[in-house]
Amino acid sequence: MKKLAVVLAAALILSCACMAGAADKPKVTIYTSMYEDIIEAMTEVLHEKFPDYDVEFFYGGTGTLQAKIAAERDTKKLGCDMLMVADPSYALELKELGLLHPYVTPAAKDLALEYDPEGYWYPVRNLNMILAYNPEKFKKEELPQSFKDFAYKEGMKGFISMSNPLTSGTALVAISALKDKYGYEYFDKLAANRVMVESGSVALTKLETGECKMVMILEESVLKKREEEGSALEVIYPTDGVICVPSPIMTVKDGWSAHGNSKICEELTDWFLSPEGQGYIVKGWMHSVLKNPPAIPFDSINTAEIVKSAMPVSWENCLKERSDLRTNFEERVKNKM
Repeated sequence: MKKLAVVLAAALILSCACMAGAADKPKVTIYTSMYEDIIEAMTEVLHEKFPDYDVEFFYGGTGTLQAKIAAERDTKKLGCDMLMVADPSYALELKELGLLHPYVTPAAKDLALEYDPEGYWYPVRNLNMILAYNPEKFKKEELPQSFKDFAYKEGMKGFISMSNPLTSGTALVAISALKDKYGYEYFDKLAANRVMVESGSVALTKLETGECKMVMILEESVLKKREEEGSALEVIYPTDGVICVPSPIMTVKDGWSAHGNSKICEELTDWFLSPEGQGYIVKGWMHSVLKNPPAIPFDSINTAEIVKSAMPVSWENCLKERSDLRTNFEERVKNKM
């Protein structure tokens, strides 16, 4: 019994020591809208690459995270140290509010996409809004080949689906770009064609069953399904341009951040923008932001080809018109469903 007591006591001491060691590690909390399985993979590699730091992710859609941060601002302290959200215009807003920490990373020279020259935010992953269909249910040539036809083409009524821009940052960017190109009439056409506004997972399921003919969705969602499940779903890169969303990484300045470890955040930024870090982005079916990307996502096409013909997006418009875009979408589309 004495020996057992000694063993248990030793185990307890060792456990407490391990817990104390973990508690002593500088902590960094990252708010992100990345897929949760990608977050798990990122968490594992960050623990390996930065064993002296405690890096944790908090997942939420961009709209959810924006609401969370808006509430936290009232306390003068945010619950995160870094953000990796979808909508680049949100980085402009946080910079204007004076909440971000500037850092000029040496990786900036290798970036293929725009970034803040003062170092307040950088693109960390390039998301692409595309169209998708099921070739086992419908013929490609009979379906829309452009975002315009997605809303305007006859025969699609009640058979199209998209994500909700009231909660999704990439969907908000998409309707901003489409409004700039086609006017608010585009929203009316979506409503006339009885677009379903729902999560990507629900839309893809309907695409597989034939309930939907076509969905407006992120390319990564389709590529993930093709690789992991052997799905027959296919991507259509719209003839009027893919809507590219260079999602930003940014650091909260120490006075506002959860743990005040901006120097560690700088190290993490360098790693995420390195070829190694970007390799994990690509493994997550997203495109690299580097001029010389380590690879392209599974079953995708060349990143430069996508970016070259992309539909223009005004991040300034997306920011200043955010409220109007959401209001118009709700009134013209969602309320007509």
